[in-house]
Amino acid sequence: MHRQNRSKYQYHLNKNYFLMKKTALFTIFWTLLIGPAIAQDLNNTPIPGIDKESFRKEIQLPDIPGYKTLKCDFHIHTVFSDGLVWPTVRITEAWEEGLDAIAITDHLEYKPHGKYVKGDHNSSYEIARPLAEAKDLILVRGGEITRGMPPGHLNGLFLEDVNALDKEDPFDAIREVDRQGGFIQWNHPGWKAQQPDTCIWMEMHQQLFEEGLIHGVEVFNHTEWYPVALDWCLNKNLAVMGNSDIHKVTAHQYHLNDSHRPMTLVFAKERTKESLKEAMFANRTVAWFDGKMAGPEKLLKALFKASLDIQQFKDSNKLKIKNIADMPFELSAGSQFNFTIPALGEVYITVPDKIEKVNIRNLYTQSTQCLTIDLKELTR
Repeated sequence: MHRQNRSKYQYHLNKNYFLMKKTALFTIFWTLLIGPAIAQDLNNTPIPGIDKESFRKEIQLPDIPGYKTLKCDFHIHTVFSDGLVWPTVRITEAWEEGLDAIAITDHLEYKPHGKYVKGDHNSSYEIARPLAEAKDLILVRGGEITRGMPPGHLNGLFLEDVNALDKEDPFDAIREVDRQGGFIQWNHPGWKAQQPDTCIWMEMHQQLFEEGLIHGVEVFNHTEWYPVALDWCLNKNLAVMGNSDIHKVTAHQYHLNDSHRPMTLVFAKERTKESLKEAMFANRTVAWFDGKMAGPEKLLKALFKASLDIQQFKDSNKLKIKNIADMPFELSAGSQFNFTIPALGEVYITVPDKIEKVNIRNLYTQSTQCLTIDLKELTR
């Protein structure tokens, strides 16, 4: 009995020794195989997916008959004047936000970063251009003539050489834009820093207008809406403009997750810089801001009709309306009939008897007037 127990003890001892030896060999092999990898991970472990990928958010706006709807911002700053970002950042922002065209319009006369940022008035455009071309974003060469009121601040767009605008007399600078075949935009006419109590078309602006040296006016700038400027544009046959005048990062200024920066919609024959310029000189523009649009009645009506798919139920006043645009439409006809067609949404409505026309309250055709449309135009 004693001898049998000793044999069992020896058996288990030998088995344990074999298992320990096997485990030790396996550990040595595994350490030699993956040891360097483990050591590398302890020093530098990449975490995939933690950085933000760059992607484009498409803005859904339909084209209108005969024209493409281009989303544009023609008033933007970089560190080459008083902006806070490098020119290529402006390209990435605009591309990610779904724009088709932008103009970098740094101040000619105001360069607070000039001690640290060297270059001339064309530098921001030249730096941004390669990335714009790579991302198929139309980049317009521009600059901002920055003077006291009058004449105030004016952008020269579609320029050949911004440096040539650097002149002492503002009229000479503005005429240089015209000499280069550029588009002249009067910026933020109601900006309180220059017109604190009102928004007036001054004698100097009339002189510029009569010489053909104002082609468009900002009816919206940054966070400000100037309804009276819309009347100027429509009465004087000027392009209606709306722009961000962005200085900091756009995501720090605007609610981009559920909205967009202010912009100018340009209705161009093609998606090219040449067609863009032609459309702006032809005043085929609309300002888009804060869930509102402002511009010529003909363009607003065309865009409104192109945005809606309307079905009328047989022998009924009931309508099914689908909105394919990233723009809500607020409709009313008196106090008893008010409703909103949500952006990219669908609604069912019953039109009360005797209502033949509706007002689209957020589409401005004058400072105090909105687009009015006949219901028969929508259902036929």
